[in-house]
Amino acid sequence: MAREISLDIVICTYNNAPMLARTLEAISRQKVSEGIGWRVLVVNNNCTDETPQVVEQFARAGRFDVRMVCEPEQGLTAARVCGVKNTRGEWVAFVDDDCLLAENWIEEAASFASGHPACGAFGGQIILQWEQSPPPYVLNFPYAYAGAYHGETAKRRQWLAGAGMVVRRAALASTGWIEKQFLSDRTGARLVSGGDVEIAMRVAARYEVWYNPACKIRHVIPPRRTSRAYLRRIVFGLGASRHNSSALAWRGSYPAWCAYAAACSVGFWAMGVRQLALEIAGQRAGVDPGVAFSPLLGWWSAMWSMMRMDATERRQLIGCAARRGD
Repeated sequence: MAREISLDIVICTYNNAPMLARTLEAISRQKVSEGIGWRVLVVNNNCTDETPQVVEQFARAGRFDVRMVCEPEQGLTAARVCGVKNTRGEWVAFVDDDCLLAENWIEEAASFASGHPACGAFGGQIILQWEQSPPPYVLNFPYAYAGAYHGETAKRRQWLAGAGMVVRRAALASTGWIEKQFLSDRTGARLVSGGDVEIAMRVAARYEVWYNPACKIRHVIPPRRTSRAYLRRIVFGLGASRHNSSALAWRGSYPAWCAYAAACSVGFWAMGVRQLALEIAGQRAGVDPGVAFSPLLGWWSAMWSMMRMDATERRQLIGCAARRGD
C-alpha cells in the first residue's frame, strides 16, 4: 500500500434484515492489511423489521467497526446522502444490502484508490447470484439486475452501477451532489432508479471514473425478483433512468432535448417491436408486450415529468453532468 487509505462502507437498507445479516457476515470475513482504515455505517431507512437487532449483534461481536444511523426521509438517495454526511473517510463505498463482498474487496479497493490519484470514483464486477434458477425470459434482461462485467482489465468508464461504487469524498463534494440531487432512486417498494448513475456522471464530468475488475461483489437475486410483474416494473424504471441520465449530459437547450427525446422514443418502440418479433419467431423465450415496451413507457413517463418540472430546476438538471471542455 503506497499510502494510508480511509474507507467508509455505507449500507442503506429498508426491511431486509435477513439479507443484511448475510451482507455484514461477508464483510466480517474481509482480509485487510495494516494501513487501511475502514468502518461500516448502516443507514436504517425507516425499517420496521429486525434491522436494529442485526446491526447490534455485529457491533457487539466486535469483528469490525459497525454502527447504525436512521434516515426518516424514505428513499435510497436520501439514505445515501445521510450516509455521506455521517462518515468522514477519504473514500465512501456504497454497498447494497443484498450484496456479498469478496474477502479481498476492501484490500483491492484500497489498493486501487491508492494507485489512482486522479480517480474520483470506481466500481467493480457485479456477479449475479440467483437463489433459484431464473426463468428463461429473465436471462434476456441481465442489465435489469445490475450485473456488471467489462473484462478483466481496469478501464475508464462514464458511469457505474450503484452496488459497490466507491467515491472519493472530495470529488463528490465538488459536484454539489451532497447539497442537491436531481434524480430519485429506489423508494421503499417503488422500483425507480438513476441516483447511482447521477453520482457517477457528475463525478465523471470532473474526475476520472474507472472499472476495477479486482473488486468483486455477488448480487443475490431472490425468486420474488424474477417474476414478470417485477421485471416490467424494474425495466420501466430503467427506461425513465435512461431518459434522465441522458439529460444530465445534454449540452443543448431544453427544446432541442425534447426533439432528441422524442426521436429516441421511436428507437425504444422499434426495440420493443423487435423483441416481440423474436418471441413470435421462437428465437427468444418469454418476452411479452408488457416487458418489451416498458422501457418506452418509462422513457415517456420521464419526459412528461420533466415537462412538468419547475423551469429553474430543469435548467439546473440539463447538462449538469456534461464533461468539462465539451
